[in-house]
Amino acid sequence: MRDVTLAFGSKIIQQNLSFDVQRGSIFAVMGGSGCGKSTVLKSMVGLVRPRVGSIHIDGEDYWAADDARRTEIGRRFGVLFQNGALWSSMTVGENVALPMQMFTKMPPDAIRRMVRVKLGLVGMEEAIDQYPSELSGGMRKRAGLARALALDPDVLFFDEPSAGLDPIMSSRLDDLILNLRNGLGATIIIVSHELPSLFAIADDGVFLDAQTKTAIAHGSPAEMRDHCSDPQVEAFMRRERPGDEGEPRAA
Repeated sequence: MRDVTLAFGSKIIQQNLSFDVQRGSIFAVMGGSGCGKSTVLKSMVGLVRPRVGSIHIDGEDYWAADDARRTEIGRRFGVLFQNGALWSSMTVGENVALPMQMFTKMPPDAIRRMVRVKLGLVGMEEAIDQYPSELSGGMRKRAGLARALALDPDVLFFDEPSAGLDPIMSSRLDDLILNLRNGLGATIIIVSHELPSLFAIADDGVFLDAQTKTAIAHGSPAEMRDHCSDPQVEAFMRRERPGDEGEPRAA
């Protein structure tokens, strides 16, 4: 991202954003509630056009390309939205098959086999004929991830992947994300404020501030926690309020 400003009408969401995501990294977009994390992610996947600035994919300016080229670039992305975003009227298998039906010429029997492969990657092969309403929250997240993997993306985007999950399921999802990065070589970008998950898996990131409406820190979550001198970032990473350093915290 280069000098990106995101806005809706006269409302500035984030401004002057510049950062790089390295291939093969797990990159975290962090910050408090309402700072614009999800809007930044939507701009990166092509859902929100920047007011100013540019977003480059392997050196190519995404928003300078025509519609057909942007669609082609977008097929390199897989996105897991916060609630899974599964079609409730379709089975899990049909949800995962949909991108293949839309964007490939694979015959139905080959798509069915590939659906089983994608569900197998997330431990959900047995749920192929179930409907989203029959699944737990964690299972819906994994089914949504299988669909995000349908077209073998180079880059995976996660919007609050641990939201609504208990600590055990959240830890399992963290392990799954690491396995996808290490096994498939995917670049992973995560929007989250779940600090235990971020400390466990992210090796780079950016911290967005709601007041100044820009990025005020760069680096891994652990680096920000241990070395950042900005009081807002330090307080967030240590789950304190600015100015509370050294004061006893409630149990």
